[in-house]
Amino acid sequence: MRRYLFRRISQMVPTIFGVILITFVLFNLVGGSPALMTLGEKAAPRQLEEFDEVRGFNRPLLWGWRGPTRALPPSDFSQGAGVWGEIGSVRGEAAPGGLPALVIAGPTEIAIPISFPLLPNASYEWTIRYRLPGAQAAGWAGHELAASEAWTTQSFVVRVETEAQRRPVLIVGDGELELAEITLHRRVDHPWQSQFAAYLGRLVRLDFGRSSSANRPVIELLASGIGPTLSLALPILTGEVVVSLLLALICARYRNRWPDRFLLIASVGMMSVNYLVWIVAGQYLFAYRLGWFPVWGYASLPYLLLPVGIGILHGLGSNVRFYRAVMLDELYRDYVCSARAKGCGESRVLFHHVLRNAWIPVITNLMLSIPFLYTGSLLLESFFGIPGLGYLSVNAIHSADVDVVRAVVLIGSFLYLLSNLTADLLYAWVDPRVRLS
Repeated sequence: MRRYLFRRISQMVPTIFGVILITFVLFNLVGGSPALMTLGEKAAPRQLEEFDEVRGFNRPLLWGWRGPTRALPPSDFSQGAGVWGEIGSVRGEAAPGGLPALVIAGPTEIAIPISFPLLPNASYEWTIRYRLPGAQAAGWAGHELAASEAWTTQSFVVRVETEAQRRPVLIVGDGELELAEITLHRRVDHPWQSQFAAYLGRLVRLDFGRSSSANRPVIELLASGIGPTLSLALPILTGEVVVSLLLALICARYRNRWPDRFLLIASVGMMSVNYLVWIVAGQYLFAYRLGWFPVWGYASLPYLLLPVGIGILHGLGSNVRFYRAVMLDELYRDYVCSARAKGCGESRVLFHHVLRNAWIPVITNLMLSIPFLYTGSLLLESFFGIPGLGYLSVNAIHSADVDVVRAVVLIGSFLYLLSNLTADLLYAWVDPRVRLS
């Protein structure tokens, strides 16, 4: 058993790493800027930069020396002079060969127009594409630009240590410096100082970040929501399995007769009804019209009875059909014929022989249902005001709380892996023919 667990866990490590990497890329790259989603499109560049600085979003994504900064967006002067057009000694014109350029006439000093002062004790990398005809000299934040008749790309690093350096100045000698493109990046101390490395370090410490809407650590929100979610999911899971198995055994006992056909038609009908319809109809009939249950809240046991009942009814359709097929398949096995030949009654055949040998597919279906219950409680918790993980997830999605949504998705992925491992262990426990090797 120990060797099997060690081998399975070692096999799961690459899968877990892949899940972490995929969720990280989806939320940090595909989903767009977390700062814009949280603060909105009208937020000032300084506010966005401070948001990125606190959460490490201005570091390289996976690996590298450069990260983004909002102090100066990438400037392609083929699209216009941009903020540089406000400088009187700067004019935009087409360079020979048709390449648009920004011409800075000298002799003069021009402060680089950035959105906010650069952060102190930080390094930045400037990359420019320029042309400097003749032998005129130009200085750029303490760096010399070589004279060149052709278009040249040059990068250099500037470390901001004093207040005077937080807005670098371009000094142009006699002549004209033509700029075609300029970009600014934040430099890090080593290439592994990335967002992904920091994210892995936080996960090891069970630090899922901080909620931007609640201003609380995400782990605290998850801990407060796990209790209501379990109090809702565990009764639904248990009730679905017990009731579905009993109805499936009734179908097998009276196969091809009216109880079997009635339950089969009812199962298909329940499968055809949307989850949302069950919730709205249950609230209207049993809570509003009859007043048997409270509609909203999580104060005592009666508040859970209606959502638990709706959850069980919604899952009965597919489960009864699945378990019915399993029971009917076992009924035609040789061991059932032998049991009947020995004089065993139909009830003993069903409960002692058929049900006992049908545990493998039952466990498989049960383990696959656990992650779906984790995410499927979104609607129930939202409509009934139960402050669980589903309710937390919906609020996080509405408020663009990226750290909370990412943590919920990551935990749901881990549940799939844990369910598979638990299913293998249960197989060996309920069936002596299964060996863990």
